[in-house]
Amino acid sequence: MTPPTDRAWPRQLMARFVTLWYLKAAGTTAFMVLFFQGYFWVLHHPTREPWPMPALAIDDWVPFTPAGFAAYVSLWVYVSLPSALMPNFRELLRYGLWTAALCASCLLVFWLLPTQAPVPDIDWSLHPQLAFMKGIDASGNACPSLHVASAVYTAFWLQRVFSQVGAPRALKVWSVLQCAVIVWSTMAIRQHVFLDVVAGALVGGLFAWLSLRRGASGVTH
Repeated sequence: MTPPTDRAWPRQLMARFVTLWYLKAAGTTAFMVLFFQGYFWVLHHPTREPWPMPALAIDDWVPFTPAGFAAYVSLWVYVSLPSALMPNFRELLRYGLWTAALCASCLLVFWLLPTQAPVPDIDWSLHPQLAFMKGIDASGNACPSLHVASAVYTAFWLQRVFSQVGAPRALKVWSVLQCAVIVWSTMAIRQHVFLDVVAGALVGGLFAWLSLRRGASGVTH
């Protein structure tokens, strides 16, 4: 097989993007609808009173930054990229099943061991976007941070995709930085504390390793 060249990688990414695009679009939309239904059901039906997560000194080192909301919601675009760049149905199905396993595992933890983020002394009425989100998402389903787990899991998968097509290092660095900004945003808008973030990163890394441990270097067209 001819190795990817510097000129070939944009064409390979575009070829992956248009492959089964209708199935990817419909599947991603359906997955997110089902996920949010499960997420909010668990949020409102915990098996016991949620346990407040403790805040550590490091939580105070990250200043409250309302502008972090944009980075926080960018997760939903970021996590859609690996599925959009799967080269065939087999890889798309494999990625989808592992993603579903990650989400289902975290939802099970939220249901059996509910936790909530500490309530900060902030006047949310001064930050309408955050107030709206807090009103919907509340402070439950805290640990592990599924936001962080999904970002870390996505970052590993994107590294694999970019390596397969021979994408430049700058694209890989962008992905890592985007993941880091999303992780930062969870603390910056006071949606999670540091312990939630660490647990989420471990979960995301574990599922990335499990899902990528075979065939990580192969290129499938």
